[in-house]
Amino acid sequence: MIRYVLFLSLILGLFTSCAPKRVNSTVKNYERTIDSVVKVIVLKPDTTRLIFDSIPESSAYTSNFGLRKPNYIIIHHTAQDSCAQTLRTFAKPESQVSAHYLICKDGTVYHLLNDYLRAWHAGAARWGTNRDINSSSIGIELDNNGRDSFPKVQIHSLLALLDTLSKEYQIPASNYLGHADVAPGRKFDPSALFPWRILADSGYGYWYPDTNRVIPDSLRVEPAIALKVIGYDVSNLPAAILSFRLHFLGSNKTGPLSPEEMNVLYAVMQQYL
Repeated sequence: MIRYVLFLSLILGLFTSCAPKRVNSTVKNYERTIDSVVKVIVLKPDTTRLIFDSIPESSAYTSNFGLRKPNYIIIHHTAQDSCAQTLRTFAKPESQVSAHYLICKDGTVYHLLNDYLRAWHAGAARWGTNRDINSSSIGIELDNNGRDSFPKVQIHSLLALLDTLSKEYQIPASNYLGHADVAPGRKFDPSALFPWRILADSGYGYWYPDTNRVIPDSLRVEPAIALKVIGYDVSNLPAAILSFRLHFLGSNKTGPLSPEEMNVLYAVMQQYL
């Protein structure tokens, strides 16, 4: 029993270190939620489910385990008026939304949740065959109303954070995405104004070379196929095209892709082959 108490204390110390110090009114709710998570973690397997009664109880356990490792970074804009408003939203249990990090316009970074915990930031989202993005990702919110550009100091802080996370978790370059990428038609953040190329130039995401060259016939496939190769959910093709435009063309235009846009699509697709 003592070892479980010690383990509980260790976990609580680890998780509560991530609580935002400026939002004191949320501490009790945070600790209450952490306590419920720890209670689940320390539960031993149900030994009554053993098939053979003759197997000793200790055989039902394994010491070979660890915490889940994040493999995606999902970037959002808050669609709210300030960092303070977003912190209040995340502090309300009834909001049912959260993220691991919040970056303010002045570059301040809040670490709101331990990276190994599952934040509620992506919702119903999909990338390739992954249908549970929340379980394998870190959510980063940028203080932005969805209409304004992103200040340089804010992007500088984002790049510094991505540098830390990429080294810590070895996240592939292909897995730095926007909320719109993983939830086409439902979400449109971090808006067409987000500087994805700056991130890609630093190794966080893919970009494309000059698209004026002739595309080989072998790569000329239907847009739905190319988008699916990249990772988009194409069940709603117009929505997937819009999400692609937001990320790679800095545009929120609707309608079929133009020949020039198709060249960009083929160039991006090659990065994922």
